Amino acid sequence: MLNRISLRQIEYFVATAESGSIIIASERIHVSSPSISAAIAHIESELQVQLFIRQHAKGLILTNVGEHLMKECQVILARTGGLYAFAANYSGSIRGPLKLGCFSAIAPMLYAEIIHGFSNLYKSVSLDVCEDDQEVLLSGLLRNVLDVVLTYDLNIDQTLIHFEPLASLPPYALFSKEHPLANESAVTMEELAEFPMVLLDMPYSNEYFISLFKEKRLNPKIVKISKNSEVIRSMVANNIGYSILNVRPKTNYSLDGKQLVRVRISGDQRPMQIGLATAKNAALNTVVQAFISRCRAFISDQYIPGMGTPHFYDPHIRLKENH
Repeated sequence: MLNRISLRQIEYFVATAESGSIIIASERIHVSSPSISAAIAHIESELQVQLFIRQHAKGLILTNVGEHLMKECQVILARTGGLYAFAANYSGSIRGPLKLGCFSAIAPMLYAEIIHGFSNLYKSVSLDVCEDDQEVLLSGLLRNVLDVVLTYDLNIDQTLIHFEPLASLPPYALFSKEHPLANESAVTMEELAEFPMVLLDMPYSNEYFISLFKEKRLNPKIVKISKNSEVIRSMVANNIGYSILNVRPKTNYSLDGKQLVRVRISGDQRPMQIGLATAKNAALNTVVQAFISRCRAFISDQYIPGMGTPHFYDPHIRLKENH
């Protein structure tokens, strides 16, 4: 098979199968769409099988044989990557592939110092980054599609996944400057429950935010939801409702230019922990260990790249940000 089908063509096929779209795969692996299409057509021709069903509304759907072939191809690519890892471990050099996952809400802030900085430092590392929600990232770890994931401590199966916390991100309330609670030094969950809320509706994150109310036997008045944190911030800035978030962007303005106000939530609220997740059944090669070391050096309770200064260490500090 490998005499007629190249590893690069296999890589293009797997990227398309995982993305469900040639266009998305093209953006992910930085290869032109025609090249990917040609690779898939070549594999189908060589093996005399149809790999995808092309549906206009849903994009590319793997056929039954396509599903099985994708798993075999993932194994081939993993073993090939393992050759680089073996050589790197033996020689002590930092080179080879690294398949990194990053929770999409924190990726924009961590990218420059953590991810791009790692690439600049180790130019012999081939870095492939997957930005997605927690459900997709944890699944990627368990399927050994991802080597390490920068994410939160939500829904972690500790029998299968090791999670190393690096920093705490306590929840805070986010308001428009016109909101009645925006000038408070702190707000209670009871006060928040009286007002309309917009919810960041990502897998496991949504359950976390709602649990803050459930612990007080309260029900939030959710009026809007979105899977995009910037959309949530725009909704809040336009006074559609408040929100509860953990990530602290340095700017206190939404993308449409309206001001936002961060206010501490009083009481003992469980913070999210940002950290590193790895599969317990996976060996951590030299490349993975180098990335983990960089994260340990750059992320702590005192400093998180791209995020505003943490205020939770002093509950008497007013959390409204004025720039």
